[in-house]
Amino acid sequence: MSKHFNIVVIGAGTGGIMAAAQIKNQRKDLSIAIVDPADTHYYQAAWTLVGAGTYDYEKTGRPMSSVIPSGCEWVKDFVTTIDADNNKVATKSSGELSYDYLVAAPGIQIDKDGIPGLKEGLEKGIVCSNYTDPKKVWENIQNFKGGNAIFTQPTTPIKCGGAPQKIMYLADDYWEKTGVKSKTKVVFPTPGSVIFGVPEFAKTLNQVIHRKGIHFKPFYAITKIDVEKKEVHFTNAKPGENDCTINEGEGLGERLDGNSTFVLPFDFLHMAPPQSAPDFIKNSPLSNGSAGGWIDVDINTLQHKKYPNVFALGDSAALPTAKTGAAIRKQAPVVAANVLAHMERSGLSDKKYEGYSSCPLVTGYGKMVLAEFKYDNVRDSDPFLSKFVDTTKENYSMWILKKFGLPFMYWNFMMKGKM
Repeated sequence: MSKHFNIVVIGAGTGGIMAAAQIKNQRKDLSIAIVDPADTHYYQAAWTLVGAGTYDYEKTGRPMSSVIPSGCEWVKDFVTTIDADNNKVATKSSGELSYDYLVAAPGIQIDKDGIPGLKEGLEKGIVCSNYTDPKKVWENIQNFKGGNAIFTQPTTPIKCGGAPQKIMYLADDYWEKTGVKSKTKVVFPTPGSVIFGVPEFAKTLNQVIHRKGIHFKPFYAITKIDVEKKEVHFTNAKPGENDCTINEGEGLGERLDGNSTFVLPFDFLHMAPPQSAPDFIKNSPLSNGSAGGWIDVDINTLQHKKYPNVFALGDSAALPTAKTGAAIRKQAPVVAANVLAHMERSGLSDKKYEGYSSCPLVTGYGKMVLAEFKYDNVRDSDPFLSKFVDTTKENYSMWILKKFGLPFMYWNFMMKGKM
């Protein structure tokens, strides 16, 4: 069985829904199929708050049928292969879908097997992650009675690169209020070299970790979780550039195993799992062939470098910027405009994506830094908002934006293709 559409959209996450809605709003006559097997669409940006006990998990999800744009056909199925040379997408049980244009927004997949011990740790509840089960994170934060609390992330790109430290700041706040902080050492080992890539925001975050007494360990690349011993292993992410050293005065019980493995015991461990493009993207001609298998697009037009009738946005696109919903908000109008322009005159519009992304860095209950930036880690804060608020500083108003304003904007405007 085969069915033809003007546009096939892969993925009904933020990117797929926004792009489809914006195209449909401008050209109601087009036939658009959105392929996604999920029953529920989640506003994942709120999962950090769920993990800190300050947002209802049930409010982060809505039935997928409620967000599919009017006039689009929802193909509730899995994509198995992409034949871009013949403009076809194969599905698990719905047959082939042929297209004039393909918009790929399949999101990102979580690889629980990417680090030895991670899957076992998550299953046993010894390791927790806002990326997989934010309710379990909140449970573990409440049950924690002291010791080493480690928050870490992999060497792969991840959804919202700031998320692993946001939950750390909130947990630290909670333990301060409940009297557990005095018996706790909070540790942030990261394969990165700095707390945040944009200097203007890194300055504030360095003040936050200093104020909270958090042990920041750059160039720590996680290699293994020993679930039985409750230890996590790291290696130097940049040998020769930085020598990871054990500071006995920290009282963390850290030790050197062999010549290059640093071992930290833990009593609480939050882990952002390794992530990559979905397998069907990695194995497709759309992939750039890198370890993550990202979709090979022009970073400004979002058009595929080999297939001119293919565009991509969201977490699976090979773009050198943070993978966030805020980034997609700027990408979707570019994809919509370029698809329509190419459809009408085989050219592109004058719209360009300049790498904008935003990371609402929650630094505690009632505090947030709104980090907005573009390609090359250049600050790109909204000029209107900046007239009233210094978004490089911790603000209560930004916390209100995160908890109430952004979810409202998401469901009522972004999902309807209105922004």
